[in-house]
Amino acid sequence: MRSHLLRTGAACLAAGAALLLTGTPASAAGVPWSVGHGTATAQGTRGVQQDPGDFLPSLVILGELSNTGDGCSSVWFQFNHDLAPGPAFRHATQCGPGTTPIEFRTAYRPTTTGSAFVCEGTTREKCGERRTVTSWPVQQGVTTD
Repeated sequence: MRSHLLRTGAACLAAGAALLLTGTPASAAGVPWSVGHGTATAQGTRGVQQDPGDFLPSLVILGELSNTGDGCSSVWFQFNHDLAPGPAFRHATQCGPGTTPIEFRTAYRPTTTGSAFVCEGTTREKCGERRTVTSWPVQQGVTTD
């Protein structure tokens, strides 16, 4: 009986947190983010989105990586889920002048933190400053249409 009450309470708490985090509709504008290094800039919007049938919301990051130089530049992200750090991953690379779209989603919980950064080339040897993509007000919705 006691474990049943604990499970029920935990489920209610998680559902309440999800509702609080997704306080605006998915059609609202996202929160702006930007990072840069050298001749490249990555920028766009971020926000949470609650899809029908999903128990918890997703963090949705949209934008573009722009490069004005001749070399390659990459945008990287790294997330911590439930206080456990995940590996940094390269999401997009732009070689030469031009732009590359950025669009992805990841699970979002109250303990999720993450950062974005731009590096020269395709490795993490020469990188710019990391900037958070999960600071408040992350709860604003984002349009993915």
